[in-house]
Amino acid sequence: MKSHLLFSAIVGATSFLFGFAATGDIPENPLSTLRSGHPRLIILDERIEEVRELIAENSEAKRFYEKIRENAERILSEPPVEYKIPDGLRLLGQSRKCLNRIYTLATVYRLDGGERYRERAVKELQAAALFPDWNPRHFLDTAEMTHAFAIGYDWLYSSLSTEEREMIRKAIIDKGLKPALKVYKKGGWWTKARHNWNQVCNGGIGIGALAIADDEPEPSREILRYALESLKLPMSRFDPDGGWAEGPTYWNYATSYNVFILAALETALGTDFGLSDMPGFSQTGMFPIYMTGPLMKTFKYADAMERTPRAPQMFWLSKRFDEHVYAWYERQVAVPYPLDLLWFDPRGESPKDEGMPLDRYFRNIDVVTFRSSWDDPKSVFVGFKGGDNRANHSHLDLGTFVLDASGHRWAVDLGSDNYNIPGYFGKQRWSYYRLRTEGHNTITLNGENQDPSAKAPIVKFESSEDKASATADLKAAYPQYAKKFLRTVSLIDRKEVLIVDEIETVEPVEIMWSLHTPANVEISGTTVLLTQNGEKLRMEVLEPENAILEVHEVQILPPQNPIKDIRKITVRPERKVNSTRIVVRFF
Repeated sequence: MKSHLLFSAIVGATSFLFGFAATGDIPENPLSTLRSGHPRLIILDERIEEVRELIAENSEAKRFYEKIRENAERILSEPPVEYKIPDGLRLLGQSRKCLNRIYTLATVYRLDGGERYRERAVKELQAAALFPDWNPRHFLDTAEMTHAFAIGYDWLYSSLSTEEREMIRKAIIDKGLKPALKVYKKGGWWTKARHNWNQVCNGGIGIGALAIADDEPEPSREILRYALESLKLPMSRFDPDGGWAEGPTYWNYATSYNVFILAALETALGTDFGLSDMPGFSQTGMFPIYMTGPLMKTFKYADAMERTPRAPQMFWLSKRFDEHVYAWYERQVAVPYPLDLLWFDPRGESPKDEGMPLDRYFRNIDVVTFRSSWDDPKSVFVGFKGGDNRANHSHLDLGTFVLDASGHRWAVDLGSDNYNIPGYFGKQRWSYYRLRTEGHNTITLNGENQDPSAKAPIVKFESSEDKASATADLKAAYPQYAKKFLRTVSLIDRKEVLIVDEIETVEPVEIMWSLHTPANVEISGTTVLLTQNGEKLRMEVLEPENAILEVHEVQILPPQNPIKDIRKITVRPERKVNSTRIVVRFF
């Protein structure tokens, strides 16, 4: 084909640059077992038959489908995507809108027919195909749009005209695969990344290659080998127990694309080349379960959101690894998205019924959570982290914690700020309150930030019926001052929380202990009464003697987003010291 000849000129005889071996788990020709015809990506026709039966027999699956069909009806009357980059950087909103619409319309079409759904999907693809590009300078945009076109091409293939197929295929090649190949050949930064950018970019581009692999075998083979070798890098970060350093929101983004490409490999090629067997990946579905407290709010460290991840990939993980509690989780939180229905798994019971431990230590990221119950909305929940300040999307928050009890969150993480404020991902990042050490529930020395390159390992963890406890070594976070710095967070008798800081410094310093809360605060000596909607939590400073307690409203200046109704409680020794213990109890 003409497009094949053009693309072949760009591909040429390439070798793996950017440090990956061309041999190993990924064969020279990963397409040797390519399934002929379409559809072959993620959901095969036999699964469609199973889903129709599920809808007829399972009330939850039926509810999912009714919601998805309602969304499809709404899309019919909406204008197609436009080439809009409102922040001057990202087309991502339009890429995601296109992706969601294609999945929704194509799902309803495959399950129920209806020419208007097919026609509207084609109209969406035609609009995006006319874009001058898919914004490859912010490659997430390109990858997600390539994913959308791959699904449209594959799932609607038999109903598309020759002209429509050529239009979609040409857009995948010219606006998706060609820009990706340029990045691969130059060893572009995201091909070496060990975070969500790698999974999203390689996942979206890999799916695009699989969609057109029979028409464009040579470039698709080259693209796929690059993508799968690169994908091993972030997947190695799940080892050993599935935690994710970027926090629960970016866990969702990373694992969704990780699963998209693995699922597409299985359906298109019959194998994922052992990628899903990499250490820790089978356990990663535990991460959102343990990061979610009784209020359905997450421990939202890094640039995460408090909202519980809604993750259709949990259904896929449930089936792949026979961990049916993953499916239980997603049934509780699903919106639903089309893949919630297409991957739907009715199996699995709650963590309590499954007999899961109340506490979890994710060793690969040095994050722990404790709780007093799995099924009581008023139970106690504590999230506590050491970790690595160099992790993607990290804040300078080593030692921070959140606390839920009595149906409220008392100690909160302020989360991310506006990504578009100056230098948010650059030189000004550590000047913004939400990202600075002072903006977290941890300790500052002389009012300064933690070292942005510091790591804080969990050096002790224990979990028993009446006590859960973890100790983080924070010394490296304060290299200029600290000789010793241990923070221990404990849940005692499953009802009281105790935080103990043991600090020794090379010279006298001002030590400031901080907690951010939405509660009303009353201080009386070394006791604090926190109140929310009639519920009360008592905080006592047991050490040091004569500690000074203060509270003030948190206020920050533009261009940062304003903070409303958050108060900061501080505890400090009455003078500079070079050795102290700070002991705070909540009950």
